[in-house]
Amino acid sequence: MSAPRTTLGRLGRAALWAVTLAVLAFLVAPILAIVPLSFSAGSFLHYPLPGLSLQWYREFFGSPFWIDSVVNSLIIGAGATALATTLGTLAAFGLWLARLPARGVVLAVLIAPMVVPSVVAAVGLLFAYAPVGLANSHAGMILAHTALAAPFVVVTVSATLSGFDRTLLRAAAASGAGPATAFRRVVLPLIAPGVAAGALFAFAISLDEVVVALFLAGPGQRTLPRQMFAGLNDNLSLAIAAAATILIALSILLMATVGWLRGRAARLAARTGQP
Repeated sequence: MSAPRTTLGRLGRAALWAVTLAVLAFLVAPILAIVPLSFSAGSFLHYPLPGLSLQWYREFFGSPFWIDSVVNSLIIGAGATALATTLGTLAAFGLWLARLPARGVVLAVLIAPMVVPSVVAAVGLLFAYAPVGLANSHAGMILAHTALAAPFVVVTVSATLSGFDRTLLRAAAASGAGPATAFRRVVLPLIAPGVAAGALFAFAISLDEVVVALFLAGPGQRTLPRQMFAGLNDNLSLAIAAAATILIALSILLMATVGWLRGRAARLAARTGQP
């Protein structure tokens, strides 16, 4: 009976690998399709490529519309990341420390922007911003992206705090450290990799967001995804493929950084004896 079971186990593992590879190929295929088009010497989205050229990257970096959209994305992304990281970290620490009876309800409210459709959030923000003049402004875009990105920081930091040893806080208090000092000198260094990972997720969310930008951004606040969307409607150019390739490269860099931070957090936890 052992031989048939071994054969079935091998067939099951082979089938699992086949399905996994098929799913990965399905997900990665659009990326593999768009990157070569950014180096096309032609002017249309078609294969085979008529030749290789960097003309679309020259058009991208030589166009004030594209460069301004990149600058706007970086400004809005940096502002939203700073706010979302600060607020999300404090919210996660407060929920972890307070042990509120309605903790689940509070957490559900905090992470609601993760599950609410973007168009619903965009319409709500538009109606909220219009009376106070925040629509068509960088401040309004930063606040909107902060609301969308903060839940990811809360989730990431909460996961990091789940393995934090509370006795370290009691030891800090016994040594005379106040709450703020204990958080700054004991908690924050140990959860820093989780905070940094949350910040990277927040920046990625801000950089990728387009629906809110369609509703709230004016001509002076067009982000890179918003400019790509406008380019698809106004004048289809392979410079969009170049912009997409740049975003893909940046996303890969962010994912690699998150992976490195997770490894660093695991090594730090192992050195400090935390679970």
